[in-house]
Amino acid sequence: MSLSPLFIEKSFDDLPGWGEDDPLPAFEAFRRSAFHVLTKPYRSGALGVDFGTFGEAYAEARGASSVSRSEARTFFERHFVPMLVRPETGAGLVTGFYEPQVEASPVRTERFVVPLLSRPADLADVDDANRPQGMDPYLAFARRTDNGLAEYFDRGTIERGALADRGLEIAWLADKVDAFFIHVQGAARLAMTDGRLCRVTYAAKSGQRFTGPGKILSELGEIPLAEVTMQSIRAWFKAHPQRIDEILWQNRSYIFFREAEVEDAALGPIAAAKVPLTPGRSVAVDRLLHTFGTPFYIDAPTLTAFDAKPFRRLMIAQDTGSAITGPARGDLFAGSGDAAGEIAGVVRNAADFYALVPRALVGGAK
Repeated sequence: MSLSPLFIEKSFDDLPGWGEDDPLPAFEAFRRSAFHVLTKPYRSGALGVDFGTFGEAYAEARGASSVSRSEARTFFERHFVPMLVRPETGAGLVTGFYEPQVEASPVRTERFVVPLLSRPADLADVDDANRPQGMDPYLAFARRTDNGLAEYFDRGTIERGALADRGLEIAWLADKVDAFFIHVQGAARLAMTDGRLCRVTYAAKSGQRFTGPGKILSELGEIPLAEVTMQSIRAWFKAHPQRIDEILWQNRSYIFFREAEVEDAALGPIAAAKVPLTPGRSVAVDRLLHTFGTPFYIDAPTLTAFDAKPFRRLMIAQDTGSAITGPARGDLFAGSGDAAGEIAGVVRNAADFYALVPRALVGGAK
């Protein structure tokens, strides 16, 4: 496996702000991946970052129970070579995501009427081996029927009651828009009315394509495209409650959840790389192109939402998403709760991506 020509070798001196960033939180995130891969290795991405070449760095990280900021920086400089990742077209782009926290009830009440559902028994995984002839090749899930596999119910059909009376409800929310944004983020912390704090995370989906409400509202002339944020979308729904279903049902994709523990309140949910996300240090990438566990130094000088200064941070690739496609495309995990949501909701900035590639792949470094 050889590195993609989209990678351009650089030195650490070429990374804007490298000496000012604190790499210690990124090291701790990397270390969590180092322990996970003892159970199941990550798949190598198509751009040629071979998972097997991480072995030496992972072994050292597992053995380092306590390191300083300077030792963390030295660790990454010793084991990796920075590579500027060229976008296929245009500029690199970062957006943000977070883990919402909302109040919820374990039972339906007069106030709590919007369910979060677990995976239905008739939902089947679909791939090229079992996909019926003529079924949309995009669909990765389908519905088992007496006549074989068929496209699953979409959002509007489900919310009109297609899965009622199956006992799938994990929890009940008071607000349909809150539930929708939990679907978008793929996880949430639930402050239950019985005093518990629990978490739901992604289990499966109905399979149809995602259509964001921001795109719909922009095309309808309701919100200028340049002003589309999570906050502006929420404000529009609050002002037009009678049109919520009209807009949301155009997004046919529906997410199913499973319950999960909140083992460490400082960390986010366990995501696609099977480790808890680290606020401000975990990034979702295109998993077909990149290898989970890869460190990325991201330079987004116009992004100041995280700490009121230009975003120049070392991140670890530990998640993915259907909208995260391309070599220089990332989704930054902002954390959990409303404050993190305020950050994530406004992130849409040009960025340069530097993949830190194991030295074994490049035979040294500058």
